[in-house]
This record gives sequence, C-alpha cells and structure tokens, in this order.
Amino acid sequence: MHGRRDMAADLLSALTSRLPGGVDIAVCVPFPYLDQARTALAGTALHLGAQDVSESDDGAFTGEVSAGMLQDVGCRYVIVGHSERRARHGESSQGVADKAAAALRAGLTPIVCVGETKEERLASKTEAVVAGQLAPVLALGAARLERVVIAYEPVWAIGTGLSATVEEAVEVHVAIRRALGRVSCAAADRVQILYGGSVKPETAPALFAADDIDGGLIGGAALDPDAFLAICKAAVAV
Repeated sequence: MHGRRDMAADLLSALTSRLPGGVDIAVCVPFPYLDQARTALAGTALHLGAQDVSESDDGAFTGEVSAGMLQDVGCRYVIVGHSERRARHGESSQGVADKAAAALRAGLTPIVCVGETKEERLASKTEAVVAGQLAPVLALGAARLERVVIAYEPVWAIGTGLSATVEEAVEVHVAIRRALGRVSCAAADRVQILYGGSVKPETAPALFAADDIDGGLIGGAALDPDAFLAICKAAVAV
C-alpha cells in the first residue's frame, strides 16, 4: 500500500521504457490504480496484476473486488494469501484456496503465497507449515493446479532486510515441487515457484540460478525502478 497516482505513473514509465526481454514480468498494483496501469502498460510486454481478490464471484459483498472485475480491467495475475493478509486479516489456508479458485474461474493466474514465521522456522516446522498452507490448493486438482503460480515467502524475511540463504530457499522449493508431484507430474513440471523475501539486486543472481527457483515475488525493491529492473536483468541472465 504505497504511492499515489503520480508515483504510479513515474514507476510504470521507468519500467516500460527500460524493460528487458526474455523474462515474464508483472506488476501487481493497488486497486485504485489498476486502470491507470492498464493504460500505461498497453502495447508493452509487462503484465498487470492485483494484490488480492474476493473468493466470491459477484453479489452483496460490499468492499470486495471480484476476479471478474480484475479480468475486466486487464489483469492477468492476482496475489492471494500474502503473509500480511494471513496475519492481519486472518485469512485461512482454505480461504486462500477459495480465492485461487475464483481467480482461475475468471481466467486469472493466482500467485499463491506460502511461508513460515521466524518462530516456526526455529522450531523446525517450516516444511509442515508450508505443507498445511498448500494442502487446500493441492485439493483443487491437477488441471487447475497447473495454472497456479506459487510464491514461497518466509515471513521472517519480508521487509526485514533478511533473506533466506540459497540453500534454505531451495530446500523449501524442492519440498513444494515434491508436493505438486504427488498430485500431478505435469503440475510439478509446469508450476512456477517464486521466492519472495527481501529479494535485492545483490541477492537475486544466486537465488535465480538455483534449481527449483523460477523467479521472484519482489516487495520493497519493486518501488525502486533501478533496483527492480536490476532484479529482472538477473532473471534474464540465468
């Protein structure tokens, strides 16, 4: 929840004018600026996404935004289950899966976030926590699962300046891909698994070069066009 219209215009202009080729890039902007972003991104290779969505398609749900509305304003992606939504708004893993299903019904690609807190990592519960968060999403079935993107975002690394080591990140990504494989070999092969957790230009090359890390879900660094483009170029390089 950053910025105003002028900031969005400046950021999008900087990105579209220097966008590298060879990598999929999307920006997930606050609801009020989605239409502005759609206009700014027209004719570019940059995709548009939103930061949340309702699990309901339409109806008497004041204050909610449906997947159909997001699709109508040009979104291709939507983030669901971000740790801030889970922690601050009490979103359950089943509710996150319901949001992912709603996004899929509207033809959107949900970016499903999973990840553990510092206390859970110190208690060696990382894999169990992530497995529990993934379970309702895996229950959507192979056909729908293949259209999902998963983002592993260790909660203790978000906005703290800390980042999981490459080895720590890969360990969880491997576990996620193994869980996908138990549902569908095709899903294990096709689903992109992103790392999110204070990704910076200096940490991106090693993370993106690692097996089973398919890209990044970028937070604070995405507010700085130079930093974000450097991260995108790191993805191109590998």
